[in-house]
Amino acid sequence: MSKKIIHTDQAPAAIGCYSQAVQIDHTVYLSGQIPLVPQTMQLVSDNFTEQAHQVFKNLRAVAEAAGGNLNNLVKLNAYLTDLQNFAAFNEVMAEYFTAPYPARAAVEVSALPKGAMVEAEGILILDQS
Repeated sequence: MSKKIIHTDQAPAAIGCYSQAVQIDHTVYLSGQIPLVPQTMQLVSDNFTEQAHQVFKNLRAVAEAAGGNLNNLVKLNAYLTDLQNFAAFNEVMAEYFTAPYPARAAVEVSALPKGAMVEAEGILILDQS
């Protein structure tokens, strides 16, 4: 088993004791991304839809740094501070993925780092060719 740490300046730097992603063989475990703008490390806005877009931009940057893309995701976990935003999250997600979609969980949480309204993390499988 070989473990490779994935890092890119195109996604926010870790704000804790974790890596942006860890690759084991062809599997990449992407850490949770909140809607921080990488260059400023500040929330993109206080608008849920804009935050959801930033989360997927950050996940895409890490996926690309690992040599894949969002369509290589097989599992996505989403954390929302208000499930009233579930439909909006689905609409934004549909702009970043094509069918077949990854398996997914979406849960409401009481709070997220930096006051974010949404966070997502996932598991990606790289092409083995």
